[in-house]
Amino acid sequence: MKQFKTNIIAVAALFSVLTATSCVNDLEQQPITDVTSASVFTDFANYPMALAKIYGGFANGGQNANGGNSDINGIDGNFSQYTRVLYTLQTLPTDEAVIAWNDGTLQTIHKMTWDSSSEFVEGAYYRIFTQIATSNEFLRNVTDEKLASNNITGTNLSEAKYMRAEVRYLRALSYYYALDLFGNVPFVDESYLPGSVNPPKRIARAELFNFIESELLAVAGELKDPKANVYGRVDKAAAWSLLARLYLNSQVYNGSNHYTDCITYCNKVIGAGYSLKTKYADLFLADNDKNNPEVILPVAFDGVHIQTSGGTTYLIHAGVGGSMPASSFGISGGWGGLRTTKAYVNLFAGSPSDQRGNFYTDGQNLEINDLGVFTDGYAFVKYKNMTSAGNPGSDASGNFCDTDVPLFRLADIYLMYAEATLRGGSGGNAATALGYVNALRTRAGASTVASINTDYILDERGRELGWEMTRRTDLIRYDKFTTASYVWPWKGGVKEGKAVESYRNLFPIPAKDIIANPNLIQNPGY
Repeated sequence: MKQFKTNIIAVAALFSVLTATSCVNDLEQQPITDVTSASVFTDFANYPMALAKIYGGFANGGQNANGGNSDINGIDGNFSQYTRVLYTLQTLPTDEAVIAWNDGTLQTIHKMTWDSSSEFVEGAYYRIFTQIATSNEFLRNVTDEKLASNNITGTNLSEAKYMRAEVRYLRALSYYYALDLFGNVPFVDESYLPGSVNPPKRIARAELFNFIESELLAVAGELKDPKANVYGRVDKAAAWSLLARLYLNSQVYNGSNHYTDCITYCNKVIGAGYSLKTKYADLFLADNDKNNPEVILPVAFDGVHIQTSGGTTYLIHAGVGGSMPASSFGISGGWGGLRTTKAYVNLFAGSPSDQRGNFYTDGQNLEINDLGVFTDGYAFVKYKNMTSAGNPGSDASGNFCDTDVPLFRLADIYLMYAEATLRGGSGGNAATALGYVNALRTRAGASTVASINTDYILDERGRELGWEMTRRTDLIRYDKFTTASYVWPWKGGVKEGKAVESYRNLFPIPAKDIIANPNLIQNPGY
């Protein structure tokens, strides 16, 4: 695993993709390398490095360490790192988080007043399409025909085909986030060649849903079996997990009911041998890559080999401030940024023993009178750069963190199964669903419950998956993200919170791409 992490950063320059910020055509620029892709793929020894570059795009925001030589013009390589932009758009607009900083238009995200010129919305959009571009470049060069012409045979051929399936999954994952965040977007696959005269065509949200579904169904049969791949790489369980999430939200994406399919793929994951990690807090520590039977797919970080101010380096440093002792988090110092709201704190009311509601309150105010003051709002203690043995992470300076970010883990699958069952999906069992929820509560030291309903599942997802970049999607599925049915401090830009326009269930396509590509149509309201 450490070697795979090392490869991720070591090959940053091999397949660097120049991504412009003004035209979607440029999302498919020819990679800038000292050698051509054709020559790289003649030698199978280069394939693992090319693959590591694609995985590395989820961890680092630039071609150099700590976001240096940013992939995306106009925004810092750390601000635009993949999991950081997901956190910005999936967590920061919700009850789970506020931030004290005033960089650019950052405060518009929690206030839900962003527009199509927001550099943070742009950063997420271009980060997603950068990953799609690097994936397409790999896929152009590992077709059956090119593998044959490059004389890739035997075991190498088998591994190349596994890699191809992994990259198809990673592209589908990025398209999933495009589907969820932006809806109707430009579409490019490996058949769209760099330098094409015609700009990419627009794909409607429902059609993109179909593409993602078909890709995942196809690669689910081509990937390695669950747990048979190297840690941090995709396997069949990752495909099943993303299918379950896609199906759970299908009513939002295309108005269809896929709860039965959600249950089917949850059952596949559950039957694949995963189990809950004994101690909840250990899921989010510096050694969470070891002895972790719960995580299905993480984004891997390493304080020495994958240095970024995104990822968990951001989540940990930015979540520490005030009187919080930085050394207890395995870091050199806090950045005084991220806290949570009283609405999120209230999810744990009546269950004081719940270990998931771990808030730092010393010197912190529950009420947020000023978003720019770190001590307004309780700090949320979740990710740490400390090992389960109580030692700090591998970077002796305490600047960069080892803790990996779980994109999919068994607890999420349990909760998706429970919700899909309660929503009427066939093949689910209510008693089993209750058992899964209570298994999570027992693990967290909370009391078990005798019954559950869909609203309870939303709250339980908030408790279990806080700061794991799912909250916005969950609130939209429950019609609570923009409406008055649920408000939190500073939603809509007022202290008490208020409803906002329903069009904010989608983010805007960046204005630059709307201008540059006549095939695109701006999302309503922007």
